[in-house]
Amino acid sequence: MNKGILYMIIAGFLFATMNVFVKMLPNIPAIEIVFFRSLISFLMSFVYLKSIGVPVMGNNKKLLIARGAVGAVALTMYFYTLQNIPLGSAVTMQFLSPIFTSILGVFIVKEKVHPKQWIFYIMAFAGLIIIQGFDPRISLQMFAIGIGSSIMAGLAYNIIRKINKTEHPMVIVFYFPLVTTPLTGLYSAFNWTMPIGEEWLILLAIGVLTQFAQYFMTMSYQAEDLSKVASLKYLTIVYALGYGYVFFDETYNWIVFSGIALILAGVILNVWFKSKIGKV
Repeated sequence: MNKGILYMIIAGFLFATMNVFVKMLPNIPAIEIVFFRSLISFLMSFVYLKSIGVPVMGNNKKLLIARGAVGAVALTMYFYTLQNIPLGSAVTMQFLSPIFTSILGVFIVKEKVHPKQWIFYIMAFAGLIIIQGFDPRISLQMFAIGIGSSIMAGLAYNIIRKINKTEHPMVIVFYFPLVTTPLTGLYSAFNWTMPIGEEWLILLAIGVLTQFAQYFMTMSYQAEDLSKVASLKYLTIVYALGYGYVFFDETYNWIVFSGIALILAGVILNVWFKSKIGKV
């Protein structure tokens, strides 16, 4: 196993563990969890950028701020679904973001979509319909919030694609907490729920785990060809299904499992096909 693959497996495990901790805080508002997560990420990213001598404010400030704001909305919606629907379903819906990244990319970065890719998109959306239709634990409202989170994440990724040649990767990472911390902090100040006991440790763990997960994911992309490690991100769904069963007694019938499998297949095939035609 080379370093790139190992780093991505570690990143997926850390992200999945972070999801569990979010679900363990049902009494803390999702936006407040995002605030704590962003505050920790802000401090760690700032210290790291200073240590390597990279200017923290970047070049294209408007798009960097837009990326941060869109990311804040996406993460808040995602955390809300983690708290309110089965862990595996919430994570699976969030992993639709590559599909929405491609679709939105047609309009934002003028990306061309091959006709075959629409087959993979249809597979993924068919899986969505199955999950929502055959799992009574997912209301239409939660379904809409989950899809909204993926769409906003897709928009954030397209903004990153527009600025990734002019900005240091860690500056892009830094702008997310730079924008998110004051936005979520202001709202939380007027709608504060005081964490109690071990909830403080869980909030700290969420921030630290996320930062290290992003670090290992970045290291993976730097150590190995993107097409070889990108699909490994979807191991997070497998982790989520296992975590959901062990910690929250979550089970699924075979129909819902088939929906999850359809989404996973559609997304992975799309990533694989894009990497394939990119080499032609």
